[in-house]
Amino acid sequence: MSLAMAWRMSFICLIKARGRWRWFPVEESFHPPALNFYCRKKSTAPEKVLGRVGGAAPDANAKEPGSTLDKLFSPEERASILHVLNTASDKELKGFRLLRGRKSISISEHRKKFGPFENLESLINVPLFQHKTAVQVCSSILCSETGRKKGKEKPPLRKFIKPDVEEERLKAVNSIVSIVFGTRRIAWAHLDRKLTVLDWQQTECWKLSNRTYPSSVYLEEISSVISKMPKADFYVLEKSGLSIQNTSLFPILLHFLITEAMLYALLNKTFAQDGQHQVLSIKRNVVGKHFDLMIGDTRTSGKELVKQLLSESVLKEQPRVIFPPEKVVRYRQAFLTDSHRIEELYDSLLQAVAFYELVFDNGFEFR
Repeated sequence: MSLAMAWRMSFICLIKARGRWRWFPVEESFHPPALNFYCRKKSTAPEKVLGRVGGAAPDANAKEPGSTLDKLFSPEERASILHVLNTASDKELKGFRLLRGRKSISISEHRKKFGPFENLESLINVPLFQHKTAVQVCSSILCSETGRKKGKEKPPLRKFIKPDVEEERLKAVNSIVSIVFGTRRIAWAHLDRKLTVLDWQQTECWKLSNRTYPSSVYLEEISSVISKMPKADFYVLEKSGLSIQNTSLFPILLHFLITEAMLYALLNKTFAQDGQHQVLSIKRNVVGKHFDLMIGDTRTSGKELVKQLLSESVLKEQPRVIFPPEKVVRYRQAFLTDSHRIEELYDSLLQAVAFYELVFDNGFEFR
């Protein structure tokens, strides 16, 4: 190959064709300035700016240089926020909407390990906290002791509890029986207003199959269960969240509706006082959101939470729920022998706790 030929073939250009970059030889006839323009033409796409070594994109939540949490709040505000962060218990921290779940636990663990927070900036050292999250948490603490936004009123109880009952009557309650039923069993928990467990049990009933039981079977089974229930001020039924639009679940939905209707009628007839209805209902998802048991629209198991409540009853001086010492062993045994997923038993207890905390507003804000 001649020197001239080699010189001509040495001109190559990177050209994008059909979405792919390819190298093409450039003929001698190309004018050098034209070749230079063609090969170096700027893309219309914006250039990417590498903010860090190695090409990592900057974190949107990262703290800006020179900008600290403490500069965002006045000395009085910083003192109020630090007082809450350093003195609030786990339960009190969970009263703030933005500190529910793992965040409140992280604050307590960090406080035990490293001591009280000396400034707001140290909050970013806590796991799950970045600059943006810390700012939001500090702002919510300033709004009110329960973390509610200023000017936002607590939703009325009628939003959660049906049918409507005078709030004075609800707050005068001494004890309730919380009832949850499934396709195989009915469970109930009898708690007083101090959240002391007076009774907690379940009864195996029908086994739902691909057929519908006659009403006489429901009447016999439910009457037998009610005869074992204690007297209380209110009987709270779990309201299922099943949709009638899902035709495949229609047999189960029909079973729940029949059971709920018979429980409502028979309980009112058995325990009626002065002609006032004694049976209320609370939606299943309301209880799930109260205890952060929701994943999307799905309610998860409350077994681990109930086990925690049982342990706290023995280990803490002021537990959230009080179990009689002589019954704790029997209740724990129910967990060990749980081979049939007795979710109704767990849910009946959690529903009773949620009912009282809703009525007496124990630091709970519905989302």
